[in-house]
Amino acid sequence: MTALHTIAELMEIAAITAPKTRGQDFVVVKTVEGEDLHRLGKGMKDYAQRSGIEGFARDGQNVLDSGAVVLIGIKDGAVADLNCGACGAEACIVINTYEGEFKGPQCPFRVLDMGIALGSAVKTAGLMNVDNRIMYRADVVARELRLIDADYVMGIPLSVSGKSIYFDR
Repeated sequence: MTALHTIAELMEIAAITAPKTRGQDFVVVKTVEGEDLHRLGKGMKDYAQRSGIEGFARDGQNVLDSGAVVLIGIKDGAVADLNCGACGAEACIVINTYEGEFKGPQCPFRVLDMGIALGSAVKTAGLMNVDNRIMYRADVVARELRLIDADYVMGIPLSVSGKSIYFDR
């Protein structure tokens, strides 16, 4: 659907232009559609079987039933050098020393930057009356399939139908 693609592009713009800590930009965005969308949804369902976490299968089916997914993440998000302690360390941490479902640790200010970008993007979708939902479960599979070059990702699937497919699941 051409309109949905355009709205995904507007969501990307909203995420890119969202305010960032100290004016430093580590936010990355990418929209997946078509075959990549199918790979993501199927990959999430496959991950459910491998991990035993059933929520991945449910969310994977939602992705398969969507018209697009906007991926928003952070890449190489350098610490803000504030020594604020919000990450639990006395001084700023070394990022990306652990890899599980997410790479970490991450500077909380960079994660906040990503959250503001996500909020800006979903606000844009909402203004256009496009059903959406932020899904953390898109992260591990989107990174595994190299659909986006990011360390920490959330996905926003988009749907246009008579009733939102992301609720009452």
